Amino acid sequence: MSVDWFGITLLLGGFLVLMLLRVPIAFALGLASLATALHLSLPLMLVAQRMINGLNSFTFLAVPFFILVGNIMTEGGISDRLVRMADVLVGRLRGGLAHGNVVASTMFGGISGSSVADVASIGSFLIPSMKKAGYPVGYSVSVTVTSSVQGVLIPPSQNMIFYALAAGGLPISTLFMAGYIPGLLLGVSLMVICAIMAKRHNHPLGDRYTLRSGARVLVDALIGLFTVVIIIGGILSGIFTATESAAVAVVYALFVTMFCYRSLDRSAVSRIFTSTLTTLAMVTAIIMTSSVFGFLLSYLRVPALLAEGIFYFSENKLFVLLAINILLLILGMLMDMGVLILLLTPILLPIATKVGVDPIQFGVMMILNLGIGLCTPPVGTSLLVGCGIGKIRLGQVMKSIWPFYLAMIVVLLLVTYVPAMTLILPALTK
Repeated sequence: MSVDWFGITLLLGGFLVLMLLRVPIAFALGLASLATALHLSLPLMLVAQRMINGLNSFTFLAVPFFILVGNIMTEGGISDRLVRMADVLVGRLRGGLAHGNVVASTMFGGISGSSVADVASIGSFLIPSMKKAGYPVGYSVSVTVTSSVQGVLIPPSQNMIFYALAAGGLPISTLFMAGYIPGLLLGVSLMVICAIMAKRHNHPLGDRYTLRSGARVLVDALIGLFTVVIIIGGILSGIFTATESAAVAVVYALFVTMFCYRSLDRSAVSRIFTSTLTTLAMVTAIIMTSSVFGFLLSYLRVPALLAEGIFYFSENKLFVLLAINILLLILGMLMDMGVLILLLTPILLPIATKVGVDPIQFGVMMILNLGIGLCTPPVGTSLLVGCGIGKIRLGQVMKSIWPFYLAMIVVLLLVTYVPAMTLILPALTK
């Protein structure tokens, strides 16, 4: 079968040109797909059907609820309580604020499922606090940004839902459980870096809490953290599906923030739903257009051509996974994470499974890889948000962030080449 190189160039080249012209991603995907479909003389009704099929999944119904519960807990002041809880747990260590930053991100990741939300919420409080305590600004931003990557691994992760959709309907509960060990290991590895830096630069000790005041802080934060128990416990016990557990979590989060914390008023609720609807509209448009884009990639045999190109050099599993990781790291520096998951999963997953990689393991590998991209210039969204909060130039942050990159790469390699890292917990909870 001959290869339509013009069609491939029109699809991929058109998308890249539109992206460079700063056309919104959904429109860039849609216009490139439409032009390619016309070139291939495909019926426009087929294009419309593919767009609708992209949303025709019960799994997708969980997305708006997870976005909503994250916005509720962020707006409802849970981040401040988690920071205080982290300070109680690890604040007395040398460099306690840095350790507390990582621990707070670990807990917040289990609520928001978003790296950017983590940086915006946790960072707005901790980066100024670390600066005031004498930590270098670049170091403060580096800790905040890199620890936020746990948010894309520790459930409930919106990006895991996108991967489940793009992979053809993998069980969300299995993906959620697979992300726990890598997410926690990432947090531990970053805390090791913080401990080394604290000893080398003599970072200050944190505050000590009395037993009574510490217990009060813990109880206050645990009320909000019970949202995670509802989501994960409901799914694993079989009481709820992922969608149902997310809906119940929304009700619980509203109750806690409005009646226990009393941190939401009418205007805050309005902001929450406005933000959720705006995000959902953007996500829906991207999923619809990426579904058509992915279909055309398959129609033009792009996944098969890429596989042939990689296997031309070697069919060795170690080499193939290394090549995929390098590709993901480069693309993660240049494009949005959610879009890359939707576009690349249909292309790269068949290559990974051909060399014996479990789809669940590959999903966690991809998400962690692209999560590192969120901390990497030039388009690292979390990094840019952190620089904005810290009021520091990107170049200054890069001088202090490289040890944290090394820690993340080590965890990525473990996830890539040690299947038990991602598969043992799902196997134990079946």
